[in-house]
Amino acid sequence: MSSNVRIALDAMGGDNAPDIVVSGASIARKRYPNLNLSFIGDSNKIRVLIKKYKNLSNAKIIHADDVVGSETRPAQALRHGKKTSMWLAVNEVASKNADAIVSAGNTGALMAISKLQLRMINGVTRPAIAGFIPTLKGLSCMLDLGANISCDADQLLQFAIMGTAFSAAVENITNPSVGLLNVGTEASKGDGVLRQAGKLLTESPLNFIGNVEGNDIFYGKVDVVVCDGLTGNVALKSSEGLAQLIRHHLKAEFSRSLYGKIASIVSLPIFKRISNILDHRTYNGAALVGLDGIVFKSHGSADEFAFTCAIKRAAHAVENDLNGKIRTAIIGEQSCRKNLSLVS
Repeated sequence: MSSNVRIALDAMGGDNAPDIVVSGASIARKRYPNLNLSFIGDSNKIRVLIKKYKNLSNAKIIHADDVVGSETRPAQALRHGKKTSMWLAVNEVASKNADAIVSAGNTGALMAISKLQLRMINGVTRPAIAGFIPTLKGLSCMLDLGANISCDADQLLQFAIMGTAFSAAVENITNPSVGLLNVGTEASKGDGVLRQAGKLLTESPLNFIGNVEGNDIFYGKVDVVVCDGLTGNVALKSSEGLAQLIRHHLKAEFSRSLYGKIASIVSLPIFKRISNILDHRTYNGAALVGLDGIVFKSHGSADEFAFTCAIKRAAHAVENDLNGKIRTAIIGEQSCRKNLSLVS
């Protein structure tokens, strides 16, 4: 990491906070010593934990009196959450005191608070949740993963633009290919929204290869998979559950008999590699793209390793100017559409 990247951490968000937030931050800083970290939350608890890690001795602590609960509704968080660790962490970005925020807290509240404080990038109508999933060819970005249950064609186009920028900024993918998740690969498939979205994507400057089906996601057919939030969230949670099922059965079979135990010793390196590929913690860290500030959401159940991955992705997004890439891409698409209208 070439320069100081300032990350605000919602130290009280998530099932295992603040312990894993502090320990995860320490691990991240071992790899990236230039990370400038701020912990927002119960200062007494944070201070005790930070004493365990020498490389966090100069980290900033901002006290917060309250926490956004896992069951707190977004509207309630907006009305009564101004003293929470989540609100104050987002405010660090809004006030330009931090370049990004990472939180494992309530997703709906984080989206609402971030949207209110940071606003939207000019030209973007709705933010989306973008994350990475493992495929046969590496990683693919998928969005929306749950922010928007239903979308129109223009919003799906914007998701594609932002997903392309996200892949380029966080995973350094050049000219990412884009696919629209549908029930078939033919352009005529899907409802009116999907058919119109396909038309807009075809006319856009994006590297759009057409519709993709569910199995295409894991084949790595495209770098960016675009869908509404309901479809994306179901696909993500299903893939995580399936990965855990496979890992469970592999362990069970290896321990079932003496032969299995012997085989497990011989195949241990292979099993570890497969297990790492299927470990959803490695891919932790989804961005709330479209906001005029960089916000990353960690799994609420994240351990220190998973939270470290979220911090790293947030840092990469800052260093590679994620929002600058989104702004440039939005302007480019708008210019392309304007030229098409003039020609027609």
